[in-house]
Amino acid sequence: MAEDGNRRCPACGSARIVIHPELHRLTIAHVDCDAFYASVEKRDRPDLAQRPVIVGGGHRGVVATCCYLARMKGVRSAMPMFKARELCPDAVVLPPDMARYREAGLKIRRLMRALTPLVEPLSIDEAYLDLGPEAGAPDSRASPAQRLAALARRVEREVGVTVSVGLGPNKFLAKLASELDKPRGFAVIGTAEAAAFLADKPVRMLWGVGPAFERRLATDGITRIGQLQSLGPQALARRYGRIGAQIAGFATGRDPRRVTPSRPAKSVSAETTLARDERAADRLAELLPPLAERVAARLAGSRLVAEGVVLKLKTADFQTLTRSRRLKAPTDRSAPLIAAAQDLLAAEATGDTAFRLIGLGAQPVRDRDGDPAAPDLFGTG
Repeated sequence: MAEDGNRRCPACGSARIVIHPELHRLTIAHVDCDAFYASVEKRDRPDLAQRPVIVGGGHRGVVATCCYLARMKGVRSAMPMFKARELCPDAVVLPPDMARYREAGLKIRRLMRALTPLVEPLSIDEAYLDLGPEAGAPDSRASPAQRLAALARRVEREVGVTVSVGLGPNKFLAKLASELDKPRGFAVIGTAEAAAFLADKPVRMLWGVGPAFERRLATDGITRIGQLQSLGPQALARRYGRIGAQIAGFATGRDPRRVTPSRPAKSVSAETTLARDERAADRLAELLPPLAERVAARLAGSRLVAEGVVLKLKTADFQTLTRSRRLKAPTDRSAPLIAAAQDLLAAEATGDTAFRLIGLGAQPVRDRDGDPAAPDLFGTG
């Protein structure tokens, strides 16, 4: 992606000019709202426009999200609130209002689906879009890039928040591109430049490389994607099996996954790795509400309800524990998820074991549309 400050768009006069040789041929996009919860709060409270805003729990809670002014001070999601206040003492701290966030997220989803029927939600505030010819998009005269720019303007005008757009030949590169120019960005990674772009990046950027496999690669002296490119697919497959063959493709910018709007979800989850191993039950319990809020937002954005809750804990020596409980009624609200997870946590966090990761999942899940057995969908929590 490139911007030329000496040129302006002849249609709207903007100086934000995107120049790329593949710009009008690429069809896969990742659209991600910028600091979504905080942006909705600023939209509804104009007096906060120039103030750092943190959305999350009280002094003993954790950060759910924060605006970019707070991020410039070092505040990050899942950070303890006391630490966030130390880094950004002038921040306005607000409790999450999931009803308003869901309303804004669903409006954005409708705008996406007016652009193309091939929309694959990842959460209430981000999704993949396929604007290729097979998508049957209503306006075929404009290129995908032009239609995405119009979508970003329409979201800003009609919903009052901004989005960042990543455009590429596949889902992997589109998602990477969407993170390059936040906030309010439009970035492109094309096929021709993909391998060179990825070469000096850390292996953890590859889809499918989690912390455990990253450590395994590091043990073998592999920390950069370019090293995987040099080894090639056959060597990686021999050394690491099926996952080796998979990452060989991603390392050179290939991704066979399609945008699948009707993908059946079996579970929805969120987790966080702790900065320090933790034994205290009360400290671990403080991490559950923001995880539950993230899960609830993803459920609502995908029009799903949870029938059960799963608690995931990873010990200091990397042993994984999972505990589950069925819910009394299907839900996409955070309060029942938190309550069930807290009960599960109380039985495990006795002070004898230190944990390095905690996660919360909704499993099983099902489509909420027309579900008469979900009485609390519009209740409290």
